[in-house]
Formats: sequence, structure tokens, C-alpha cells
Amino acid sequence: MSETESLLAARDLRVAFPGRRGAPPARAVDGVDLDIGAGEIVALVGESGCGKTTLARSLLGLVRPTGGAVRFAGSPLAYSGKALKAYRRRVQLVLQDPSGSLNPRHTVYDAVAEGLRIHGYAGDERAAVAEALARAGLRPPERFFLRYPHELSGGQRQRVVIAGALVLEPELIVADEPVASLDASVRGEILALLLRLRDELGLSALVVTHDLGLAWNIADRVAVMYLGRIVETGPVETVLTAPRHPYTQALLSVLPESGGDPVVLSGEPPDPARIPSGCRFHVRCQALASGAAAEVADRCRTADPAVLGGGPGAAAACHLARPAAVRD
Repeated sequence: MSETESLLAARDLRVAFPGRRGAPPARAVDGVDLDIGAGEIVALVGESGCGKTTLARSLLGLVRPTGGAVRFAGSPLAYSGKALKAYRRRVQLVLQDPSGSLNPRHTVYDAVAEGLRIHGYAGDERAAVAEALARAGLRPPERFFLRYPHELSGGQRQRVVIAGALVLEPELIVADEPVASLDASVRGEILALLLRLRDELGLSALVVTHDLGLAWNIADRVAVMYLGRIVETGPVETVLTAPRHPYTQALLSVLPESGGDPVVLSGEPPDPARIPSGCRFHVRCQALASGAAAEVADRCRTADPAVLGGGPGAAAACHLARPAAVRD
């Protein structure tokens, strides 16, 4: 998928946070290519602390990159106040904790109408709020107008948050762990809602999650992130049924349906201010630890695998994998 075909495209995106007291900068996002097409759902997966949320916030314009570029609908993301405001009407964020996203003193109506008021909506506010609530599965919408967050179930609160994003008729939503705080019985309903919105509205989505099972249920493509970089990407069926990167294999091994023994990764991910030389995963790689890859061990420790392209082809940034598609 080229930049001209993508709704959103990141190229060599980098976000580094200054170190304290002369320490090296923390490279939270370290050269990422990522594409999201129109009407496509991409799952961004990885352990906590791998850079997923920082990447998502940089794609939203909430964190200004220290390098690289973001393009939306073919145009570069501009960081002036007016340009960002217009961009954020087209790209909306859905947070993981609906209780923290909603003001307890605001009614459902006011929560959903807030975006319209910020952007100076000149149409029929009541009709727009009602339509957004209905699209989010809260029907009849008028029954929810005067209710407060504490009067709703967790699933209903998440639907209100989604309605607040939908009311501005965005082209893309970024959903950060959208079902992590919900009961298992409700998660499927919210995932089904996101799929329905994709099918009915052509809505694109980047779903940030640590849960590969969720990615399997909702995504068209998956991008696996480790220590600031995408290490495997491709169609969800390809990546999750035939993972090529040892990190992806380890993440999948802990799922109950994997059928094998879980792979226990050694230690915690390295400090992003001190990323290891060579392949950034080699210090935890189960293949190297087992001695199965002795012939490439030196390369893993000294040569950084090429950055993956952001398009639809399957690729893995790993010296043990078959040759991968790399960035132009």
C-alpha cells in the first residue's frame, strides 16, 4: 500500500523523550512505517511499554514527532492550532476507560455534544447527538439524553464514548484498548459494533491492544510492535497463524487456543534509552537462547534488521525469518 492509497501513512516516524540529568533520550518510537487504508481496521499489538500508545498519540497529533512524517488523505499533518483542530475532527480517539473519559457531572447528551460545540457545529445538534447514539447502539437515543455516567453499565458508557467520536463523522478512529476494562460478555458486543461501523460507514480504525485474540476477532491487518519499532506486519490471518518473528510467536503462545507450551520471555523489555545493538529483541529471543540459530547469532547481535514497509504485505524484521519487504 503506497502513501497515495493510504488514508493515513507514517514514514520513519520517531518520538524521543529527553533523558534526565544527561541520560540518553528515550526512543519511544524509533523509525516506524505504518499505513491504514480507507475502511480498514489495523491492530497495533505488543507488550506494555513497547511504544504503542506513544505511536498512536503521535498519529493523532497529540505528540509531535521528533522525526519522520505523518500524512492523512495524501496531505502532511500540520501542527498549527487551526490545522490540528480540523485534523482531529477527521481522526477521533476512543480511550480504554469510559469512566475516565466521561465527566461524571455531564449528561450523556452533553458528553456527546461536546465535540460539536468545540468545532462550532452549525446544524441540528439534537439530531446529530441522537444519530450518533443510535449508531453506537443506544436506542432509542432520547432515553439516554439525561442520564449520567454512573447510571449506565460499563458497556453503555463505552458506547457513549464511541458516540462522542462518531458525532463528528470522522474517517478514522484510534481506539486505545477499547474493551480492556469491560467484562468478557460485553467485549464481543463492542467489537461487533466497531466492525459494523466499518461496514456501514466505511470507517477506518487503528486498534491499540496487547491482546492478540482481540486482533484476530476484529482486524484486517496486524502490526506487532516491540521497543519502539514494528517487528512484524501483515494480514491478520497470516501473522497470527504463521508468525515469523520470535516475539510474535511468544505473544501467541500464551493464548489458550495456541495448543502449545507458553514461551516465557526472559526479563523485561530493555530501556528505550538504551536500545541494544543489532536486533533489539536478541537479548530476549527464545530462538537464540535455545541455540537453534547459532549460525546467525552474531548478525542478530550486531546488525539491525531493516525497517518494515507499512503496506499490506507480510514481513518480519528478523534475521531468522525469510527475506522481508522493507521500506523504500
